[in-house]
Amino acid sequence: MGPKDACFLALICLLGITDAQDKPTPLVIWHGMGDTCCFFFSMGHIKKLVEERIPGIYVRSLMIGDNIIQDEEKGYFGNVNNQVDEVCEKIAADPELQGGYHAMGFSQGGQFLRAVAERCPKPAMKNFISVGGQHQGVFGFPHCPELPQQSRFCEYVRKVLNYGAYVSWIQNSLVQAQYWHDPLHENEYRNASIFLADINNAEVINESYRENLKKLENFVMVKFEEDSMVVPPESEWFGFYSPGQDSQVLPLQQTQLYIEDRLGLKEMDEAGKLHFLSLAADHLNFDDQWFLEEIVDKFVA
Repeated sequence: MGPKDACFLALICLLGITDAQDKPTPLVIWHGMGDTCCFFFSMGHIKKLVEERIPGIYVRSLMIGDNIIQDEEKGYFGNVNNQVDEVCEKIAADPELQGGYHAMGFSQGGQFLRAVAERCPKPAMKNFISVGGQHQGVFGFPHCPELPQQSRFCEYVRKVLNYGAYVSWIQNSLVQAQYWHDPLHENEYRNASIFLADINNAEVINESYRENLKKLENFVMVKFEEDSMVVPPESEWFGFYSPGQDSQVLPLQQTQLYIEDRLGLKEMDEAGKLHFLSLAADHLNFDDQWFLEEIVDKFVA
């Protein structure tokens, strides 16, 4: 190889590096209950909005399972830990995500993607946006979607949760049971919850979860003030009922989770990494302009 050939190869490499550096940070999306990766009116619309706003961005809307039917069903049935493992494998195998990515979870997809941040630090999640995620869980299931198929699943879930959310077979097979948080039976929650109690370091502090979460550059939480699906809505900001009752709700900063800094949230808050946004609206009820200006422009672009 002559000097000219070497110079040409060096130029090509330099151009490739520059192109990679100029490419927008990719975005990974996880949908909520009753939804799928690809409905044109939900996650398909979100994906299109982001792609139009940020030319050249790679957006991966996660499908759980092998097809859209499985994707929707797995929003209700299955072991969430297995779903998180599946997502971690998909992210690790995606060449577009190896330089790091932003993540955006809608409703229960919020706490599921947080589990990814805690358990699977490579490739690195940079900014994490939780839109209506229930980070302290739920204690109530008051409202089901209006679509017949979604309503049928939802009504079944409601009945089973009322039967016993912490019964072993229910915990292992019903998604919503795995983030059911009963403040009247805190010990049972801490000991029997196979997902939420674990990722919240409720019983035992997993230092790797704590350290991995603190690696986020920004953690954005969107709360819907008039939420009719999430009980209590404050869970979307990590608030929850004071243990032993279900009327007084403590904000994050007054919970033991924060005071003892069991998850690193206090340290992140003091470092300016936590962002609390709110909308005077029902669950996931926002318009395109708000989404683009308050979320995409500030935390994805």
